[in-house]
Amino acid sequence: MRILSGSEAERIEADRASFAALRETEFSRLEEEGHAYLDYTGSGLHAHCQMERYRELIEHALIGNPHSHNPASVYATELIERTRARVLEFFSADPASYTVIFTANASAAIKLVGESFPFRADSVYALLEDNHNSVNGLVEYAKRVGATIAHLPLDAELRLDPATRLPEPGAGPSLFAFPAQSNFSGVRHPLALVDRARSAGYRVLLDAAAFAPTSRLDLSKVKADFVCLSFYKMFGFPTGVGALIARHEALAELERPWFAGGTVDFVSVQLGRHQLRRGAEAFEDGTPNFLGIGGVVPGLEFLDQVGVDAIGRWVRYLTARLLDGLRALRHADGSPMVSLYGPDSVVDRGGTVAFNLLRPNGEVIEFEAIEREAGDRRIHLRGGCFCNPGAAEIAFGFPADRTGDCLDRLGPGEFSVERFGRCLGPGYAAGALRASLGVASNEEDVDRLLAFLAEFAARQ
Repeated sequence: MRILSGSEAERIEADRASFAALRETEFSRLEEEGHAYLDYTGSGLHAHCQMERYRELIEHALIGNPHSHNPASVYATELIERTRARVLEFFSADPASYTVIFTANASAAIKLVGESFPFRADSVYALLEDNHNSVNGLVEYAKRVGATIAHLPLDAELRLDPATRLPEPGAGPSLFAFPAQSNFSGVRHPLALVDRARSAGYRVLLDAAAFAPTSRLDLSKVKADFVCLSFYKMFGFPTGVGALIARHEALAELERPWFAGGTVDFVSVQLGRHQLRRGAEAFEDGTPNFLGIGGVVPGLEFLDQVGVDAIGRWVRYLTARLLDGLRALRHADGSPMVSLYGPDSVVDRGGTVAFNLLRPNGEVIEFEAIEREAGDRRIHLRGGCFCNPGAAEIAFGFPADRTGDCLDRLGPGEFSVERFGRCLGPGYAAGALRASLGVASNEEDVDRLLAFLAEFAARQ
């Protein structure tokens, strides 16, 4: 375990006191119900003050469908525009350069880019092997027109291999996509990739869903063309509202494959013509979630009140404690109880830790049983591959030939992680456990998890 300097210890002590007070006032339900919530990469938790501010908004305002001119509609339109401006402010995005498109979630934001990006046969879609399936899925749009697909490999720590060079973009419009923080391993990929890729001629899609809850993303410095996020990941509420933050010139290059209510100036059925609106409204299909959007500003205010930098510092400290504790877990014969995936330090990584428990002989203990028992004890973990198959395949060392054979055997309706694991056979993990830390986490949560894991592994 790393020894803290005097100034570091003083800072941690101050953070411990301030976050303990925050947990007591804003997240008291955790203590009241005995929960150790360790699934922040799955979803953040809403604070009490957020809900109070939101309740005041919806109790005392008349808010209607924004696609009209009556007072309730006008109020909704103004609320949406105020929220759009506040999101830009939070991410230091100049309105002269960026706009905000409200979506159902980060996946919907990514899909907006993929279905509208003007891929051609001479385009390149480059992406890291470490990506959420929502980003992996854009491969299908690129493949339809014969574009080149280029996956950039990871090293043993699940980082982008430093020897890897970006492929040359094609003569046609080309797209590069990567996560600012891996939802599988917690790795923080270099944000300098944005400028490098844009300078090479790519448009850049940055997945900020796992990064934004504990880190400040400054779009005046990190000038991605498209940024996707989900607000519930950042502060728990509202669900069903995400955003695509897009540079104006990049948005203008997209070619929408359809239109819907709210996205057009006019449609003529008899003439077979339509005209899309300009900017964000051309991409917000149907009626926006105007009541949900009303919950965004209280969440941003909460993060500003606590301080994203302070949250990041506290999560970094807790992550180091968790990593140290996992490495220290040993069976009676001295063999390790845990296999970690990704970095085993907090250098360039966030508070997401993927791991498996091991038997004394080194065999992986099936994660499903651990996840179930942890849940029974109100310890909230996540199990599986976390919708990130590229990182999982490298972390677990899946052999391509055996993987392909098992996938061929498990047809539609037959696939499950458990069946896939049985097909691969002993020696391969088919999934993992993931613990992730956030604003309301504390040392007791970490220690409670470690004690449970040690007890469980010792029984095997």
